[in-house]
Amino acid sequence: MRGKIVAAETAHDDVRRYVNSAADRPRTIAPRTLERIHADTLPACQTSRLERMDRGAVVATCRGLPAATEGFPFGEGALVFKVGGKMFAIVGASSVSLKCDPVYAAAFREQYSSVTAGYHLDKRHWNTVELDGSVPAEVLTDWIQDSYDLVVDGLPRAQRQALRG
Repeated sequence: MRGKIVAAETAHDDVRRYVNSAADRPRTIAPRTLERIHADTLPACQTSRLERMDRGAVVATCRGLPAATEGFPFGEGALVFKVGGKMFAIVGASSVSLKCDPVYAAAFREQYSSVTAGYHLDKRHWNTVELDGSVPAEVLTDWIQDSYDLVVDGLPRAQRQALRG
């Protein structure tokens, strides 16, 4: 048992080093992302005690964001959420694809086996998360908020100001 915990701690140290090295690069990053990365690096044995998120909870979280609209532009299998006419989440039957800063996208893929490069999307900026319960609900909620914030940050100033009040 101790060997598995040491291996998990080593893997998490690798993610921390990767993320901390990104701090030297000039990028626009959501304010709480770096703190969350460090909090998310719990050994896998500890994540099973955290709350899990299913498709309904993901949809409810996306619907709760200001000015979020939804539709099925790619067919009935993919519920797309947009803000300002730009996509921030694509919800499938058992997964959700979210926009993500490229540095963190790679780190999240290394940290969670259920996170892969965006399915049929720009692999640098999108992650697809299988809703199998391996990513804690709090973390997934933060990722949805970050995806929304990234899209809002890319909108014209007038739209951003209208959304942020």
